[in-house]
Amino acid sequence: MTRLPRLARALITALTALLTVPLASATARASTEPKAPADFVALRAVDPTIIQEIRYFTPHNFVGERIDGYEQPMCILTRPAAQALHTAQVELLREGYSLKVYDCYRPQRAVDHFVRWAKDLDDQRMKGEFYPDVDKTRLFADGYIAEKSGHSRGSTMDLTIVRLPARPTHPYVPGQPLVPCYAPKMERFPDNSVDMGTGFDCFDTLSHTLDPRVQGEQHANRMLLKSTLESLGFVNLAEEWWHYTYKPEPHPDTYFDFPVSAKSLANGRSTD
Repeated sequence: MTRLPRLARALITALTALLTVPLASATARASTEPKAPADFVALRAVDPTIIQEIRYFTPHNFVGERIDGYEQPMCILTRPAAQALHTAQVELLREGYSLKVYDCYRPQRAVDHFVRWAKDLDDQRMKGEFYPDVDKTRLFADGYIAEKSGHSRGSTMDLTIVRLPARPTHPYVPGQPLVPCYAPKMERFPDNSVDMGTGFDCFDTLSHTLDPRVQGEQHANRMLLKSTLESLGFVNLAEEWWHYTYKPEPHPDTYFDFPVSAKSLANGRSTD
């Protein structure tokens, strides 16, 4: 067998080492990622009928790109919150509706992503839809962005109602013309939910759950969501019609940072 020259052997050894180091580093990072506590579950394992449209896994959100920490488009919650949502879903199914979640547990790294974006005043790519009338310099002062989120504690979710049979939501194409989130339903982004008066994550006072300007069918839809959830122990954030927290929270003072991924749920809890 032909023997390689010493220099060639040295080059091959060095190249192999260079290729191995990034792989080993990636493996090490994956093995050291934080895991969810034992009482966190995938919502789909508790109720597979609840529609999931995890916006922060997609570029269709106020930042305009997938958000850090969203490795899979799935809803993760504490088990009590997930079970309470299941009870709400059973009630709504009887009336011809389904719940749809936009966001559930949110890792701290995602909140940090929001904060970095809010401080970058040059990035206004999604303003036309999500905050058309709000100056970006006001996002912290007006409470639209904060350095901590109740979502990171695992019992808070953003959700809406869909009339059945559910039609698929039209896919968002980055760069498409944006329409204000408070525009009439037939003009704004075509969500398959009932008309709540604004779209999800609309940075506007019209998103306040009880804003008196929201009347008729829009108000009735908000009240259907509110009454269904509040009867089961959920508390609404008055400034956002879509935002609810299950009480009492199992982790009221802890802000978790494990990724949104089935791998974060140890021992196969994502499918049990």
